Amino acid sequence: MSDLRYDDDEEALRDSVRALLTAHAPWSRTLARIDGDEPYDMALWARLAGELGLAGLPVPEEHGGAGAGFREVAVVCEELGRAVAPVPFLGSAVLATRALLACGEVELLEQLATGRRVAALAVPFATAPDARPHPVAAVPGPVLRGAVAGVADALPADVLLVVADDGLYAVDARAPGVRMTPVVSLDATRTLADVVLADAPARRIAAGPAATDAVAAALTAGAALLASEQVGVAQWCLETTVAHVRTRHQFGRPIGSFQAVKHRLADVWVQLTEARAVARHAADCLATGDPDTALAAALAQAYCAEAAVDAAQACVQLHGGIGFTWEHPAHLYLKRARSGALALGTADRHRAALARLADLPPPEHRKEPFGVLTKQS
Repeated sequence: MSDLRYDDDEEALRDSVRALLTAHAPWSRTLARIDGDEPYDMALWARLAGELGLAGLPVPEEHGGAGAGFREVAVVCEELGRAVAPVPFLGSAVLATRALLACGEVELLEQLATGRRVAALAVPFATAPDARPHPVAAVPGPVLRGAVAGVADALPADVLLVVADDGLYAVDARAPGVRMTPVVSLDATRTLADVVLADAPARRIAAGPAATDAVAAALTAGAALLASEQVGVAQWCLETTVAHVRTRHQFGRPIGSFQAVKHRLADVWVQLTEARAVARHAADCLATGDPDTALAAALAQAYCAEAAVDAAQACVQLHGGIGFTWEHPAHLYLKRARSGALALGTADRHRAALARLADLPPPEHRKEPFGVLTKQS
């Protein structure tokens, strides 16, 4: 079994990413940005992609990438979650990049790895790894016709990877026939868009089973690495709340000295510790090509999504009145946690997938008095 502890290189990467985010993405700047017309911080993205080379971490060096692995990508996801950074890392550097790696599309992969272009996988953000996205129609030309609702990180994208009925296509996001409409989403730091394709010119990059496998690989990687982002969200919530309850006084003593507060934060710490373990396992399976990667990703999402929500809720509640205000960043983390819990499959969906992948029998039902059905394992 792999060592899931962070090695020296991963810790050095964390320090570099955290230093850049601390300098250029404080929560005050993020709060100000989501009130404006440009929720994404593309200047920050340019620094992450250009200065640190994060856009191409898992891409081989011969294709312009860093030649690292998905464990390193997971460390970056943790730090971006900890900062709720408004950048298209998950959409471009994870989902789109993994799809391109799977289907061997070198030219576009090189452009993404160097940060010259941003891509988005045009499937609804709620799509689970075991789902089959509804395809658009491909007609001779080739051009694409159809619509895809709720695509994450589509608005800043230069290229859309679109699932059609005969394969996976690359579409210029600014081409004639492509229309993207922002939709109201809970998380203003990761916006969604409805994509409409009306005879949009396209280039097929994978066909048949290769296209299906590339999309499944991308969604599995997304679910596995979203778990690391959720760990970062929960980590910030715990650290910030512990600092608050140590300094906030009621009845002449810090509120952190009250037993109910201690127990609540102890529960969050336990959840976070367990969440980090399953997220690291999922990232390691992804990095090593473990045949149980799909199972590890389902386990990570089934646990980490709810752990992040619980930590964010505790953060808001234990901050008292200030935690419910727009001026405090707690709501950014609660919204990121809540939206992440719906992304790439809900926890219930992943538990069902986990049971299937582990060959667990489905629950049996028995009839109670008055015709009530209850589950019995």
